[in-house]
Amino acid sequence: MELNSCLYECSVMHHRLAPKEHHFRHDIFMFWLDLDELDAAAQKVLFLSRNRANLYAFRDDDHLPSGGGPLKSRLINWLAKNGVTFDPRGRIRLLTFPRVLGYIFNPISVYFCFGPTGEPVCAVAEVGNTFGEMKLYFLGPDELGEDKVFRRITVKNFYVSPFSALDLRFEFKFGVPGETLALYVDDWDGAEKTLLTSLTGQRAPLTNRRLLWLTIKCPLVTLKVIFLIHWHAFLLWLKKVPFHRKAANPSLQTDVLRPHAASIGTPK
Repeated sequence: MELNSCLYECSVMHHRLAPKEHHFRHDIFMFWLDLDELDAAAQKVLFLSRNRANLYAFRDDDHLPSGGGPLKSRLINWLAKNGVTFDPRGRIRLLTFPRVLGYIFNPISVYFCFGPTGEPVCAVAEVGNTFGEMKLYFLGPDELGEDKVFRRITVKNFYVSPFSALDLRFEFKFGVPGETLALYVDDWDGAEKTLLTSLTGQRAPLTNRRLLWLTIKCPLVTLKVIFLIHWHAFLLWLKKVPFHRKAANPSLQTDVLRPHAASIGTPK
């Protein structure tokens, strides 16, 4: 059986513009998983499992509020609570990292929801931080352009980086993935753009051979990501970029899923 799921060989770029400039680019790879074929993908790919240990392990409870059944049904329920009726005959595909040797960290995962005839309906960005928290940002059909790019600007109100204020605005620009991947999340402080972030890549088949090659090329990818986050935080600290403590503004941390003790946002 041919899978809709695949891999994306990606380049992630950050370019901080203010208060001091800092730029980096690194190569990673991510999984693009159809939530209706998680078991089929796990059966076909030797190094991938669902809800059990493996080199790469996708666990439903690593996403959204944990518990309560398969991930697709939980996302459909979340959409319904936010006023969106999604036809369950449609497909939901998730761009994400699975666990690697049991370790999970996702700075961002993105759900793309498609109607029964394959048309894109909406997208949901699941943004995570190093405290194990996450927050969902919804991009609806009204934010989908004729170029098949979802666009939305919204107040962040979430602790992502100690070097970014909580009341900045996120500007999301998510192209519907195909042969290529192009996702952009920029930060705005008033009328000033302070941070540019991009995730771009090329589609690759989800096969044993390609996954083994990418594992050799980019081993322990989730550990690589968390190491690089701390490494670049150290470099920003050396540059004396102003630092925001997590517990300083709990009122600006709202709708946080799995809140850490250091925040007092209102979970949904």
